[in-house]
Amino acid sequence: MLERITNFLKGVRGEVDRVSWPTRSEVISLTGLILLLVVILTVYIWGVDMILTGFLRFFVQL
Repeated sequence: MLERITNFLKGVRGEVDRVSWPTRSEVISLTGLILLLVVILTVYIWGVDMILTGFLRFFVQL
């Protein structure tokens, strides 16, 4: 059992060594891009929500 665990952990280590890790500048630029997209999507959803709320209020008041 211990030998199987050891072999598994060696395999995991081998796979981690083959991973292509991003550079610091790539991480920073992609994080900024994701934050920008989150802000844009939030504003878009807020705008659609406001428009639909206005329509619903108009039709409910009729």
